Amino acid sequence: MTFTPTQRICELVFRSWANKPATARTGNALTVNSIRVDGRNLPLQVSSAGAPRGAPGTLVEATLPACRGEGEEVAVEVSFDIRLGAGTDERVGYSRREQIAWLGSAYPMLAWTRADGWVRDDAVDVVGETATSEVFRLRSLDVNAPSEYAVGAIGRPEGTPSAAPDGRTRHRFTADAVRDVTFTVGNIDVTSTSTDGLTIAVALPRGRVRADAGAWDTALRRALHGLSSLLGPIPTDHVSLSILPDVSEGVEFGQAIQFADVDPDKDRWLITHELAHLWFYGLVGNNQARDPWLDEAFATYAQEVVDRSGTTKNRGHIVKGAVGESMEQWSRRGRADAQYVDTVYGGGGRALLQARDAAGADAFDAAIQEYIRRAAWQIATPADAAAALEHLPSATAALRAAGALR
Repeated sequence: MTFTPTQRICELVFRSWANKPATARTGNALTVNSIRVDGRNLPLQVSSAGAPRGAPGTLVEATLPACRGEGEEVAVEVSFDIRLGAGTDERVGYSRREQIAWLGSAYPMLAWTRADGWVRDDAVDVVGETATSEVFRLRSLDVNAPSEYAVGAIGRPEGTPSAAPDGRTRHRFTADAVRDVTFTVGNIDVTSTSTDGLTIAVALPRGRVRADAGAWDTALRRALHGLSSLLGPIPTDHVSLSILPDVSEGVEFGQAIQFADVDPDKDRWLITHELAHLWFYGLVGNNQARDPWLDEAFATYAQEVVDRSGTTKNRGHIVKGAVGESMEQWSRRGRADAQYVDTVYGGGGRALLQARDAAGADAFDAAIQEYIRRAAWQIATPADAAAALEHLPSATAALRAAGALR
């Protein structure tokens, strides 16, 4: 990879998110073997940073042989191994029965942000994400797989699969702007359709599933139509999704999504929620450890405006005034998972809906579209959201009451 820092650096920092508690417990493990710059192996320091006992750490730091100045390009080679755990209801794992493996965030992620430099937030034992990533160009993702298997991945497939040196088949994907990488390989079929400048690729297990590729394509296009009417143009020309045997709901990666084997018509709220992350996390990034509400509450809000599924109602574990809390703060609570989900998703989505009602739908929608435009391809903060709404005091008041804005 090549990386151009926006300030002076003397080290490199990577995150091994496959080692966080939820994925490490089922046997997943990511081990960094070496980091090289200018042909030299750098000394490594691996820290637990929230990984469970016995798992490799989530924080990998490498000291540069000489500090690099602002704007000075650094070419880095990272060698690592990934071990997959069976039956993981998370972003990385495999199913022996279905012969499918899925690998999301299954690589050392550069932990750099233009505004703050290196980010070292601990992983926490709470459902959800703690990653932060600037947008990067995926020059090439090559997956060499046995010829009987297919591959679905983030990005556009480049050409047709070709023969790899070891007798397997090489599948190559590229993307202009992504924050994360995911792919699925195994006993799957990948179906792609292109309409109105948007390609949707659906990777389905070859066994029995609740809905076929056509039903998924219809559901996604319906949801994207509603979301684009609310939020603005779809920020990509290619969306990839994988239907996985052991995932219970959905995991977003910007232009790619991992879904459970659900009925996309009956579970419209889930489809719309995960697609809303194209705008909130994919286009407008955020530090998911520090400000999880900036993507999850906004995605829930958008899902409710488009589908009115009622998921912000009847939440029994909402913590009053806590929508804006960090993942580290949630990890210290007694019923962390339930309180986090109910408060950030349910309470945060509800607060945004209340803000919209208070300010008026037209004015609020215009303000959120302007927020998206200004923060596009950056990492947003609550201050950015507050600035976008400062001319709507009733909306700001609703978000302050919920603890989203301080």
